[in-house]
Order: sequence, then C-alpha cells, then structure tokens
Amino acid sequence: MTYPAPTSRSRELYARAQKSLPGGNTRTTVFMKPHPLYAARGEGCRVTDVDGVARIDCINNFTALIHGHAHPVLVEAATRQIALGSAFGMPTESEILLAELIAARLASVDHVRFCNSGSEAVMMALKAARAFTGRPKIAKCEGAYHGSYDYAEVSLDPSPADWGGNAPVSVAYAKGTPANVLADTLTIPFNDIDAAVSLIREHGSELACILVDPMPNRAGLVPADKAYLQALREVSREVGALLIFDEVITFRLGFHGAQGLWGIEPDLTTLGKIIGGGFPVGAVAGGAAFMAVFDPTEGKPALPHGGTFSANPVTMMAGLAAMDLLDAAAFARLDAIGDRLRSGTNEAFSRHGVPGRAVGMGSLAKIHFTDRPVRDYRSAYAGPEETARMAHFNRGLLDRGVLAAGYGLIALSTPMTDADIEIVVSAISEAVADVAAM
Repeated sequence: MTYPAPTSRSRELYARAQKSLPGGNTRTTVFMKPHPLYAARGEGCRVTDVDGVARIDCINNFTALIHGHAHPVLVEAATRQIALGSAFGMPTESEILLAELIAARLASVDHVRFCNSGSEAVMMALKAARAFTGRPKIAKCEGAYHGSYDYAEVSLDPSPADWGGNAPVSVAYAKGTPANVLADTLTIPFNDIDAAVSLIREHGSELACILVDPMPNRAGLVPADKAYLQALREVSREVGALLIFDEVITFRLGFHGAQGLWGIEPDLTTLGKIIGGGFPVGAVAGGAAFMAVFDPTEGKPALPHGGTFSANPVTMMAGLAAMDLLDAAAFARLDAIGDRLRSGTNEAFSRHGVPGRAVGMGSLAKIHFTDRPVRDYRSAYAGPEETARMAHFNRGLLDRGVLAAGYGLIALSTPMTDADIEIVVSAISEAVADVAAM
C-alpha cells in the first residue's frame, strides 16, 4: 500500500484520535503528515500496521527495542513476572539483579537508582548534581536532546537566527519556559574544545554539572571526539562540577557503553531504553559518593526520590533478560550490520549523484542530505531544501517496506538478518534515486 492511501484504517484512526487527543496523538515524535501509521503488531524486526502492511522496523521505538518486537525470551521473562505481580509497594530482588549487571558493565558505577524514562533519569541526575555540589547551573551541548525536563531541553533546536555567533546562547525549546531556566543553563558547542572549555571556566564556580551525550542524535548523531570528552572530563574536575554522560541511547553502542569505547569515566550516567527490555525504564548510575544524595538511611536524603512504578519487577526482569542477550557476540554482530548499512547508504548517494552521507556507530545510523562535514548541531542543521529531500526520501522508504525516523535516524536490532539489511540498503538506494529525480 502506497502512503498515504486515499482510504486506510490509519487515516480513520487518526480522524477518530483528533476528537480525544490534542493533534490526534500522544507523542510528537510519532506524528507525521497527513496522518501517522498505526501499528497493529510486531514480530522480530518487522512491524505490521493496521492495514496489514508489514515493514522492516528501523525505528525500534526510537532505539529502545534492540531485540526487536516480541522476542520470545523477553516475552517469557515479562509474562512469568506478571503472573507473580506487576508492581508492589515494596522492593524486589529484581532491581538488585539489574543494578548489579549495570554496575558490572560500567566501571564508573557503584550504585544505580531506577526510574521510568530517560527524561526522568536526566532530571534526577541534574538534581543529584545540584544536591551534591550545592550549585544551581548546568552546562549542556547545543542541539543535544536529553528528554523533556525544562533545563535539559534548552537550546534543543535553535534556528540560525538564534545561534549567537561563536558562543551559543540559551534558547527556550517550549513556550512558557521560565527565564530563570535559561539563566541557569549554559549552552556549549559540541566537539569544540577551546570554546566549550572557555565557557565552562567562565561559569565554573556556579556549575553543578556538565551534561553530554557522546553521540547526540538530534545534534547530528556524530561521535564526540575523544579529545573533546577528555577535555570536559578534565575541566569538570578543575571547576568542581560533575560530568554526566547521557547514555540513554549510546549504551547500545557496546558491552561497556560509549564510556567503555571512549575510555572515559563520568561521575554520573543516565540510562534508559534498552535496559528495560521493551518496558518503560530509566536509571541514574554513578560512584557511591555522588549517588549518596539519594540515600535515606540517615533520615531525609539530600534528594528524595520515589516513583510509583520505579523499579517495577516486570521492567526489571525483562530488562535483565534483554541485557543478558547483549553479549560480546551480539554487539559484534550489530557493529557488522551497522557498518554494512552505513557503507551501502554512502555508496547509494555516490552512485545517484545526490549530496548526502550516513554517520553514526554500531547499530545506529543517521542520514544527512549534505556533503559538508557534519561535526555538530550547526553543521548538521538542515535547511528547507535538505528538509524537503529528507521528507521525499522517507516517503520512498515507507513505500518500499522500511520504517525509519522522519529525520533520518535508523536503529538496527538483533533479529535482523543479512538479507534484511540488504533489503533496507536496496530500499535506501531506490529512495535516494527518487530524490535524484525530484
């Protein structure tokens, strides 16, 4: 079925949804015009919509489903726990097991605190840094997405008119953001050591933390230079601020996460997505001294933290099963198919004479319709022509049985075979040819 079809069940559901949901949806990220495609079921690396059209899923719920849909091991783990109870007003052994696994994989981690989303994990990590240091400000990279907490989403999508020259300015993402939020958020450039370090030193006495994603999706999905992350590690110690790695997405890059690949240990790490086995999850993890702000054993902690469904045993057991499946062989396989996808995409751009490239690492790729080097948010910024090409390209993928994020993100999963990857690469090549013919 060609998208959009004149008549379809998805179109009908969207019309119905507009009567009870603002704009007809709950997540801005899944909205697309003229209407979203509604999922009916998923199995392995394929998702079938309500019209019965099956596509290879290269979104995987925005990187969360590293084992695809309905993996039998994860279904069994969750089902077994549901039969015993889905949530309690008591702790369970399951949270200990998953915390032990995370601490074993991340050298920077002694203790873990679970919550229910990556956004919540970032929020609690920033609050933990403030509680530990007694300072108000945070530093974050221009264009980097860290969830929906006010401070974390500052300068998420500034337009060129708001770039402020060489020194980024803090710009509100959502209307109604309080002015004090902007004042307490220092925006630094990504992959620019001199500028970032200079700004951090200038505001160092007020900074509680430096928040950085080692490969920020919204800022282009380009890996951070190791020297850049090392510079942030050193200057954070110099000014007495905590260094926080947002590994909600990049934990899927390797057995020891991005910090293991880069060989740099942060003070705190935020996690989510893959550690929940397909269920809502988030976590703050770090050294015992920093995590002590959550400790209630001596009375009210510096940072009280609850959450009705935090560390619920269904998520914990599914997450434990998912992480156990991610052994060294699984990561090697994901690296291999990711390399094949990126190289095949770049070959397609060259063959069809269309400016563009695929960037990323491991099981993640992002497509850019430009020949300029992509190093940060500003170099990744897509103007009207590139945006139009991306929309045309994404439509071409949908019509060829591939589901990718509308802004070019592709996230692979362990059920994908070599044949599946070839289908995706072929669809990408044909969609690039569509763009060439625009």
